[in-house]
Amino acid sequence: MTYLLMASVIWAFSFGLIKNQLTGLDANVVSFLRLFISFLVFVPFLSLKKLKIKHLNTSIVFHLLAVGAIQFGLMYATYIYSFQFLKAYEVALFTILTPIYVTFVNDLINRKGIDLVAALSAVLAVLGAGFIVYKRLGDDLFVTGVLLVQVSNICFAVGQIYYRNLMQKLPQVSHSEVFAIPFLGGALITLLFSFTTADWTTVVISSSQLFTIIYLGLIASGVGFFLWNKGTLLVKTSTLAVMNNVKIPLAVLCAIFIFGEGTNWIRLLIGGGIMLFSVIISDEEQMKKYKWWRKHNQPEV
Repeated sequence: MTYLLMASVIWAFSFGLIKNQLTGLDANVVSFLRLFISFLVFVPFLSLKKLKIKHLNTSIVFHLLAVGAIQFGLMYATYIYSFQFLKAYEVALFTILTPIYVTFVNDLINRKGIDLVAALSAVLAVLGAGFIVYKRLGDDLFVTGVLLVQVSNICFAVGQIYYRNLMQKLPQVSHSEVFAIPFLGGALITLLFSFTTADWTTVVISSSQLFTIIYLGLIASGVGFFLWNKGTLLVKTSTLAVMNNVKIPLAVLCAIFIFGEGTNWIRLLIGGGIMLFSVIISDEEQMKKYKWWRKHNQPEV
């Protein structure tokens, strides 16, 4: 859990930095540069020999590229673009559904069927978020931003489970020895997207924007994702799901107090409380502590 906590603290500052420094740049350009820097950080540690393990299909490289394309590339392309429509704290707030997506994806992959409790918690999370920003629900641009964040959340959830299942089959391989490959997958997909959304010959990046991108590439993406993906193998799925939301209160506080974004505190606290409750009831391990939950959720024999 320590790895997940460290990553969450690092990511808390990213929301405000992106909103204040990078919203004037094409999202795919920013995503590519950020991921390419992260790729360069891990290239010296890359060991393709470790992937040629007996009884292991060498297509593992393709799977790692796919992980990066989904968890890093598609996630960042939609996540960074959402800042064109939302405040930084709103982007952070609407990532709260990620734990529920993690649960859904894990159950789907492991063919456990749909978890009705997770479905209920998703509805509550939406209601809580809607209470906070209900005055903007009629704004098409706002809705576009929210939908972009949800696509980003789903990509991040799929990538986490994908990577964890993949690396559990490679106990002899260190994360640092293969982590350049997912970053390459993410960089390639965002570079491809950038050719359709931006004219590279006219892209102008200021010194402060370049510094921000370098920081995000080295620390937020490079170190942050390495810590996070390593941490996913050390905790249960329920813990992983809940840990996805640790960054939210930190990011909201950073956006408001460090980057000066305004908000309605009453709606934020009430809506945030509803959203927090939705996450708590989605964590089965946590709910088992309560007698009334155990009473009404006894397994059939």
